[in-house]
Amino acid sequence: MLLRSLIIVFSSFISVSRAQEKVFSAYGGRQSYDESLFSPLERLSVLSESEFTTLGHPAFPKYNVRVKKSHFCDGTVNSYTGYIDVEARHLFFYFFESRNDPDKDDVIFWTNGGPGGSSSCGLFMELGPCRVLDSTGPKYHPESWNSNANIFFIDQPIGVGFSYADYGEYVSTTEESAKDISAFVAIFFQHFTNFKGRGFHMAGESYGGRYVPVYAAEIYDQNKKLVEAGMTPINLTSVMIGNGIFDFYTQITSLYDMACTRSSVDPVLDIGTCVRMKQALPRCSKWLKASCIDPFDAISCNAANMFCEEALAAPFTAAGKNPYDLTRDCETNDTLCYPAIKYIEDYLSLPSTRSILGIPADRNYSFYSPEVGSAFGSSLDEFHPTYPHIGALLDRGVRALIYVGKYDWICNYIGNEMWLLGDNFAASWRGGEAWRSEQAKVGEWKVDGRKAGDKRSFGGLTYATVEAAGHMVPYDKPKEALELINNWLKNDL
Repeated sequence: MLLRSLIIVFSSFISVSRAQEKVFSAYGGRQSYDESLFSPLERLSVLSESEFTTLGHPAFPKYNVRVKKSHFCDGTVNSYTGYIDVEARHLFFYFFESRNDPDKDDVIFWTNGGPGGSSSCGLFMELGPCRVLDSTGPKYHPESWNSNANIFFIDQPIGVGFSYADYGEYVSTTEESAKDISAFVAIFFQHFTNFKGRGFHMAGESYGGRYVPVYAAEIYDQNKKLVEAGMTPINLTSVMIGNGIFDFYTQITSLYDMACTRSSVDPVLDIGTCVRMKQALPRCSKWLKASCIDPFDAISCNAANMFCEEALAAPFTAAGKNPYDLTRDCETNDTLCYPAIKYIEDYLSLPSTRSILGIPADRNYSFYSPEVGSAFGSSLDEFHPTYPHIGALLDRGVRALIYVGKYDWICNYIGNEMWLLGDNFAASWRGGEAWRSEQAKVGEWKVDGRKAGDKRSFGGLTYATVEAAGHMVPYDKPKEALELINNWLKNDL
């Protein structure tokens, strides 16, 4: 049932104030607009299940948000789906209310990585309210992260999952995509006023180590513009990133350590292969530093990276090992390695599923978009480290949780510890030197009295390892992952 007629229209949204006009102009302006798009809805419960409701704000003239009720996956909570419309580009998202107290609990924004990977992986395989792990379809997931939080899953950038562009265009950098994400977050919180002021946590994994720090920085910086526009700033509380890529330079050389030493498990590659990898390490490091660090030369940097990948990554792939869990062999004929991915694709391709979600009949689903991956690769997006963003966020009171499954090879704990305890990160924030000194709180964290991993904490930053977990920590260790996140949300980790 449509309840648009019951919505109270506030005069501050009908007319653009002087402050709004200033930002309206700064964002490009628009000569005419539909004032009905700007009426605050207050609660998601007013939305229709049969059609989308469109939202907007004059401070973001190029953006609209379409959203509807979409009962699926978890019958115990309300769920919603929709699109962020950026003119001719359309980003798809899911939203699930908290199982605990949706009117008071914090909000988590989740994205998977790639670049080019759909966040349906996080939703249906890892931390969502239901899992699709076999041909029988979705099943209730008791360790979902919406146990104590409201949560978004978003298919981004454009071209990933159910997201699409009318004319096939893509974005090719994380900074471009950040503009879309920050606008969406602002419009959502401005319309659904019962979420205003809630703690907001940006979360992701893998290439999320590139996405999340940049997106969070954009949202933090955008808050000043929101205030100028008469809008409520976003209460950005923390970033939470699992097995992320933050600094390609320090992390790529750790591929040798994980495959050829006893850093996590016994070596998984033969001695001859490991010797050749070891011999390539000095040249790899030297070339990367000379071409990608001081200074940055795009052509030479790309060539150096190709050499390093051929020397350090190709042998692991050729051995048939799972790059996301070095204790396993790859179980599929592609690099994704998990059979569950095919079941998720099958479920999301069903006409009945697409109808519930509100997907146009002519739009296909893709778990991974090679076009998006290629676009980001061509722009050399991965070669821009994000540890400076983490440091800057910490200095501004935004907490950071970095967690890593110890069986992951591709974004492993050794590489993460290298940048976390390195000179560059220490210099990027005022707590950096204390963070890597005896002032930091170091020890184990436990679940049900058993060691779940090690942790280090200081100044709003916590680094935690997860025993016997791979790249997708919530998939391998759902109970431990939920405990970790719940304690983090309570600021008790």
